[in-house]
Amino acid sequence: MQNKLMKVSTAKPEIITLSEQLLWQVKMGKLTDNLEETLQRIKMDELVSELNDDAAKKTFWINIYNAFFQILSVKKKKTKPEIFTQKLIIIADTPFSLDDIEHGILRRYRWKLSLGYLPNLFTRNIIKQLSVKKIDFRIHFALNCGAKSCPPIAFYTLSKLENQLETAAFSFLTAETEVDTQHKVVKTSALLKWFIGDFGGKKGIKKALSKYLETDVSDYTIQFKPYDWTMAHHNFIE
Repeated sequence: MQNKLMKVSTAKPEIITLSEQLLWQVKMGKLTDNLEETLQRIKMDELVSELNDDAAKKTFWINIYNAFFQILSVKKKKTKPEIFTQKLIIIADTPFSLDDIEHGILRRYRWKLSLGYLPNLFTRNIIKQLSVKKIDFRIHFALNCGAKSCPPIAFYTLSKLENQLETAAFSFLTAETEVDTQHKVVKTSALLKWFIGDFGGKKGIKKALSKYLETDVSDYTIQFKPYDWTMAHHNFIE
């Protein structure tokens, strides 16, 4: 009985596993129609029940976002801004857009153009129900929107999520940041400027940079580097 209980407790949740399987099929260049249909048929109460905390929500929706950006861009030839705004992703018989997933669910329905400071007052109730309770700035280092400057795509799993997000933050910030100790200037990705409110303002950005770069930049001037929007599909971590 004890072994059986241990086996059940360590099993991966079915709905989260579907998100991993979908992303894997995308990476391998295989058809995703069956998995997309399975995701459509999920009952909403089952989705809400399984994604019952922020860790589960982040794991599922990061994988879904990264998978569907590739599907919509490569398979369905969608381009911006429509690729982000059109509700082309059907989960639990409910249409979502990439913006719904990123700014609604993963960023707790922040208004897209408010730098992370203002809520979207027109958010659907289902988005509010599915959204995380607390914004985690590290999701910005996990989501890939096909641009060359975007973080590479990784497979997120519930049991390893914390370590994976820490690794994503460290890898992105160390690769995209330049520190000039002589002039006390730090140059980093424009990604942090666009969502500065998610980081807790400039003070929060400096705190994050100091942590991951292992250099105290609290009294440095921050500059933001241009973002390279050149398309770079299928940028998976090997």
